[in-house]
Amino acid sequence: MKKDFQGAIIGVCVALGLIVLGTCINKGLQSFSNKERVVTVKGLAEKEIKASSASVRIYYSFSGDEPKPLVEKINARTAAIEAYLKSKGFNDLEISNLNLHDSKSYYTTTWVEGKQVNVKKDRYSASMLQTVSLNNVEDAEEIGNQINIDLINRNMSADVSTGYKFPELNSIKPALIAESTKNARTAGEQFAEDSQSRLGKIKTASQGQISLVGRYDSEGSAPSSAPYFQKARVVSTIVFFLED
Repeated sequence: MKKDFQGAIIGVCVALGLIVLGTCINKGLQSFSNKERVVTVKGLAEKEIKASSASVRIYYSFSGDEPKPLVEKINARTAAIEAYLKSKGFNDLEISNLNLHDSKSYYTTTWVEGKQVNVKKDRYSASMLQTVSLNNVEDAEEIGNQINIDLINRNMSADVSTGYKFPELNSIKPALIAESTKNARTAGEQFAEDSQSRLGKIKTASQGQISLVGRYDSEGSAPSSAPYFQKARVVSTIVFFLED
């Protein structure tokens, strides 16, 4: 009788232990399952930035069979363009080093009426780049166009283009990252609400590199307000836990 009673107690204890163990395992599995419930969202932040300075670049070149006449032509053109620019009040000028290229060959091959033939070419080419620095970024395009027209009228045609220098991107990166993270959380909270869950902690996060999208928006269709504005962009990818 005593042995039967002890056996019954042991059986009850074993049963209770199994129940407790099963409950703990079930809760553990639920906890593990909950931790695997995640949502991945992206947060976008953009900021339009204005150029800090501009420049008008004037590029020209000559070619021929002898290097000395080319150098003389380049130097004469450089002096003439510099004199013109200074007469217009441009004093902040930069002249790049003369680039002289020797092809080491007088001929090149091409196809004529189905046959390969040798065609005479100039052995040497020489080029120069002059740059006008401008602080007035708003008028840079107009100034560049006027310089181009003036050079054409003076028989000094050149490849004239306008460029812009923008502020250091690291100066605005922290604010953009903070905004992109905030926007990602907003998107995650909306997803959690739609799925009848709560947004939990961050599992992983990837803060994208800051980039300039140029004179067009993300779909390449809408021009920016002006060429001296560009749009800085950061996209953050964040994975949140979802909780019941």
